[in-house]
Amino acid sequence: MGLLQHERFICLDCESTGLEPTEDRIVEIAVAKFSLSEIFEQYESLIDPGCPIPQTSQEIHKISQEMIEGKPKIKEVLPQLLQMIKGHIIIGHGIGFDLALIAAEAKRNQIPCTILEAPFIDTLRLARLYGESPINSLDKLRQHFNIEPQGVHRAMSDVLVNIEVFKYLAKPYKTVEELLKVLQKPIKMRMMPLGKHKGRRFEEVPIEYLRWAEKKDFDQDLLHSIRTELRNRKKGGGFEQSSNPFSEL
Repeated sequence: MGLLQHERFICLDCESTGLEPTEDRIVEIAVAKFSLSEIFEQYESLIDPGCPIPQTSQEIHKISQEMIEGKPKIKEVLPQLLQMIKGHIIIGHGIGFDLALIAAEAKRNQIPCTILEAPFIDTLRLARLYGESPINSLDKLRQHFNIEPQGVHRAMSDVLVNIEVFKYLAKPYKTVEELLKVLQKPIKMRMMPLGKHKGRRFEEVPIEYLRWAEKKDFDQDLLHSIRTELRNRKKGGGFEQSSNPFSEL
């Protein structure tokens, strides 16, 4: 690992039957090997999950039951994909879900897989660190950075957009080590990203809700943000006490 401009990365995205990585199945997978200046290799395929695709999932990714008929099973494509990914830093938006999904599919099909040990960069967390986009979904970041749309919400279109988003978010950093190091620490977020107080600044969220949310299995950045706000309230501090409230974002 060294200078970002010399590194080759892997960007990947999966579409699935649902949101439980250990239970749900991959219905489409897309992978691209790239540097900050070019894309070297691309692979995408619809996948027959061997089970029905719930209507709620079809509405999101527009992949119907008819579309996956006759497509390869995941065990037919995963070995070559894992070979393509091996030895590279993996980039993705909320990438933890995709990695867990692939690892579960590999285990289910008894395919050797070390993808959970691979270094990765989550562009969702990198966007939180950047802090300039009101909403950090991939499509909102695309709009924020004036990136051309790549078509409907599908695996490869998301990969191509994600690569461009990553290029913008990585601009402040010169080396891979610098980027990985900054993501080791939890990131303080500006706004509650989910639930009934979604979109409200943390200092505007009722304390009872924060205490309830603190006990949930949220990601490290959200829990850090909730606990930081609770500590501020306990000290009697608040938003207005900070001379630069966005310094940590």
